[in-house]
Amino acid sequence: MDRLLYGAAYYDEYMPYERLAEDVAMMKKAGINTVRIAESTWSTCEPQEGVFDFSHVERVMDAMEEAGIHVIIGTPTYAVPTWMIKSYPDVLAETVKGRGIYGPRQIMDITHPVYLFYAERVIRELMKRTAHRKCVIGFQLDNETKYYGTAGKNVQEQFVKYLRKKFHDDLDALNAEFGFDYWSNRINAWEDFPDVRGTINGSFGAEFEKFQRTLVDRFLQWQADIVNEYRREDQFITHNFDLDWRGYSFGVQTDVNHFHAAKCVTVAGVDIYHPSQDELTGREIAFGGDVTRSLKQGNYLVMETEAQGFPCWTPYPGQLRLQAFSHLASGADSVMYWHWHSLHNACETYWKGVLSHDFLENAVYREVCTIGHDFARLSDHLVHLKKKNEVAILVSNEALTSLKWFGIQATAGSNESIQYNDVVRWLYDALYEMNIECDILWPESEDLSQYRVIFVPALYAAPDELLLRLKQYAADGGTLVATFKSGFANENIKVSTELQPRILSECMGICYQEFTFPKNVGLTGPVASDHAGAEAFMELLEVQGAKVLAAYDHYMWGEYAAVTENLYGKGRGIYIGCMTDQETLKKLIRHVMDGAGIPVLQESWPIIIRKGENTSGKTVRYYLNYSGKEQNAWYSHEDGTELLTGNKVLQGSRLTLPPWGFQIIESE
Repeated sequence: MDRLLYGAAYYDEYMPYERLAEDVAMMKKAGINTVRIAESTWSTCEPQEGVFDFSHVERVMDAMEEAGIHVIIGTPTYAVPTWMIKSYPDVLAETVKGRGIYGPRQIMDITHPVYLFYAERVIRELMKRTAHRKCVIGFQLDNETKYYGTAGKNVQEQFVKYLRKKFHDDLDALNAEFGFDYWSNRINAWEDFPDVRGTINGSFGAEFEKFQRTLVDRFLQWQADIVNEYRREDQFITHNFDLDWRGYSFGVQTDVNHFHAAKCVTVAGVDIYHPSQDELTGREIAFGGDVTRSLKQGNYLVMETEAQGFPCWTPYPGQLRLQAFSHLASGADSVMYWHWHSLHNACETYWKGVLSHDFLENAVYREVCTIGHDFARLSDHLVHLKKKNEVAILVSNEALTSLKWFGIQATAGSNESIQYNDVVRWLYDALYEMNIECDILWPESEDLSQYRVIFVPALYAAPDELLLRLKQYAADGGTLVATFKSGFANENIKVSTELQPRILSECMGICYQEFTFPKNVGLTGPVASDHAGAEAFMELLEVQGAKVLAAYDHYMWGEYAAVTENLYGKGRGIYIGCMTDQETLKKLIRHVMDGAGIPVLQESWPIIIRKGENTSGKTVRYYLNYSGKEQNAWYSHEDGTELLTGNKVLQGSRLTLPPWGFQIIESE
């Protein structure tokens, strides 16, 4: 993998007529050097139990090998064949809604022994036919794996064993920690354990979801162990992690702890989809890239992204090229489309690929050709981009799950609630628009000291050890920025009896006892914008040594602080007690960066600037224009070369970025 990978998922078995040779020729013309195959078609590879037919896989490998195109093999385990369910219907996952009905993908119980038996067999048969092939450069485990809500008897029996180990067989400790005396939920014998699916106890329900996430870790590791028996040392293992979905890739994944699950792969992979046309902002590309790059602290693979996708995503001219290079700007070593051709049947008929239903060259294909040739020409300059950021955001699956159970009502009288990812993206999007690049941390991340600033959004449920580490980070000289609802409960969502935000109170120099929903509440103070307001949820902060950066502008709440700053040890603690407007948040971020000695660029969105160091040790800066209007930026760094044109760029030069255009400058 010393070159940028550029390609698409390719499904020869879906084609309405024979056209493999023609597709290969079009790929070669476009500069596509990689295809991903096999992960979707278990029923084609094993049409009946024990009867294998890998002819589609083998003929595609033959064609790609002859053409010099790399192949990534996906294990075909995320959609089960009809014969399996006919013989073993209980392979279908039993969820809170009952047992599933065959039809959709990803409806099986990934712990079921029958499913695992057949999955192992088909993986091994596939590996025997592919691992030795010259064209095969790596393997993708399954596809966007999650636990699919599986909660049947076998899963719950495993959960009880998990709890017995966690609480050392002490039922009294479990009852006390989860608060089971409430509504007579107390469990007095392990044999009396109730069906978890009916629980109204957030601590219990969230713990079960945490356990369900571990099923994904085990499942992917199990697949990786099988693949490792066959793969060559020069072949990688990846997985295409996906993000929280809100009609597009949005936030931290609810059903998978990516940090844990990624331990079994040699290189992290991700699927990133996003709005397009006038809604194209680059935020989702950057967020998904920063999350995935941070999983293994290195370059990653974009396994899927859109070419055309939904009809509303059909890109404007130039947008596909902008998107492709934006992935590289975050540290990606590949851009791969889902998928090469548009389907003529089934539920994704109108999720369009590079080619439309007519298979003819089109505007998207012609732009793909441009990108492919650019990638080939510039690969030595852009591959393996290394990034060293001074800012990080700490995310937590446990906090995410806890706030799913205890959602924060947004405003008085509103039925809307703030979810964890709303707070994460509120912070991340502001940093992104200010061109402050960041890494993503998890509670288990070890070296906090490498960052000058760490943002902690809504860390509602957290063990004491994590809060103490964050507190020590500030004492040692870091700047810790925490938002409302941080440190409120322990890892079992048991609310603390201490003054909030308990362990962080000393570091932040504040405490609070009350919180409410804002109604006609403004903000006033050094970081408040001209029309600042508390937009959602508010904690009534009482100052205990901290400096007030913003107070509530309200005839009854005016005595309370909204945003504070406290000197603590060698560092600082900054606490945000409410969700503010974006302008106020950005003023606060600028204040934070000034205090941490981190310069903030004058350019902001729609001009996005991202940088890294290439394999030659030179700094590469991407200037990306996420708008339909021409934009100008100043190049204030050492002289360099604009890589797309080869033109020299002098320090102090004015850069002109066309609509949806960009420049890439390599410093000399």
